[in-house]
Amino acid sequence: MELHAIGIDLGKTMFHLVGLDSGGNVMVRKRCSRTQLLKYTSNLRVQRIGMKACSGSHFLARACANNVTTPG
Repeated sequence: MELHAIGIDLGKTMFHLVGLDSGGNVMVRKRCSRTQLLKYTSNLRVQRIGMKACSGSHFLARACANNVTTPG
């Protein structure tokens, strides 16, 4: 799936993800665990990933950066 941007709301055990197309329309809304989130993002093509800055976000940002394919 190709999205323009995704936003991730970080929680202790569950994460909320919203994916937008280039027009700003919501294409995906998901609630998932860390493992499910990493599996889901490994199949995405996305230009931007946004999440809040906290201690847990550094691990997740590195994992997503390694998994996500950026369109070229």
